[in-house]
Amino acid sequence: MTAELALGTYRCRAIPEAAVRAAASGAQWIDTAPNYATGQAQTLLAPVLAARPHVRIATKTGFFTAATGTDAVNDGALTEDQAVAGHSLAPNYVRWQIRRNRAQLGRERLDLVLLHNPERAHPGDRPALHRAIREAFAVLEEAVEAEHVAGYGIATWAGLEEEAFTVEELLALAGEVAGGQQSHHLVALQMPVSLVMMTPIVQALDGRGPLPAAVGAGLRVMASAPLHGGELPGMVDQELASLIRPGLTPAQACVLAAASCPGVTDVLLAASGAPHWRQAADAVAQPSLTAAKLREITGVLASP
Repeated sequence: MTAELALGTYRCRAIPEAAVRAAASGAQWIDTAPNYATGQAQTLLAPVLAARPHVRIATKTGFFTAATGTDAVNDGALTEDQAVAGHSLAPNYVRWQIRRNRAQLGRERLDLVLLHNPERAHPGDRPALHRAIREAFAVLEEAVEAEHVAGYGIATWAGLEEEAFTVEELLALAGEVAGGQQSHHLVALQMPVSLVMMTPIVQALDGRGPLPAAVGAGLRVMASAPLHGGELPGMVDQELASLIRPGLTPAQACVLAAASCPGVTDVLLAASGAPHWRQAADAVAQPSLTAAKLREITGVLASP
C-alpha cells in the first residue's frame, strides 16, 4: 500500500490555509510543533482543528523558542540554564509543554505527542540519553492515563541513523515505564525518508533498519522531508522521474518514492500552495512502487 499524505507544518508558509486544504482533500493527520512558525504554528492551527474534530494532530515536545523558554522559566518548568539550550526532555518541562500544547491547539486530548529530536539531549552519551528518554516516556504515559494524550513517539532527524537509539531500545524503554511491552503507548515514529536520505529505504528493502522494526511493533511511521526541504525536485531530472514512474513530475516522483518505502504509513508534506498539494495527492494515489523498482532507483542514485 502507498502511504497516505499528511500535512507537515515545518516550513509551511500559510499554515491555516494549508490545513484547510489538506483536511478538505481527506488528509487524516496534521503534524506540528511548539517551535514551528516562530512559535505560532499551534495557535494558527487551533481554529482549523476546532472546525474539524475528525482531523488528528501530531505535535511535539523538545525544542522551544526563546519566548517559550522564558514562559517555562517563569512557570518553574525550566531553570534559566536549561532554557538557554532551546531544547529539553526534562520531565517538568515535558509535562508543562503537553499542557501548553493542549491549550494552544484547543484540544483536550492530543492524538500524538512526539519527543522532538531527542538525540539533541546528551549527545555522545547513550546511557544518559536513554535515561532522559525513559523519564520523558514516563511523563507521556502519565498523560495517556489522564486522557490528555492518546499516544506518543519519537520525531528524529539523525538519532536512528547515528544509532543514538534503536527502535528496539525505544520500545524497551517504553515497556519499562509502562510495566510491560503490552501496556505502553509508544505508537509512532517520525523520521526523514527521501531520495536524499535513502538509508532507511535501502535498509528496509533488505529487511533491516528501523522501518521493519517499526512495522513489527505496529508503529505508525511518518516520513518527514520527502522533498528534502524543497531541494530534491531540483536534483531529480525528468529522466529519473520517468524511470520512477512515467508521467510524473520530478516532485511527484520523489513523493511517490518516499510513500512507497516499506513500513511508511504517512508522508508529511509542507505544501503551502494548492497546486503542489494536488500534485502530491495525485502521486500518492498511484500504485506503490515495487521493491524491485525501489532497488533500481536507489542503485542509480548511489552509483558514482
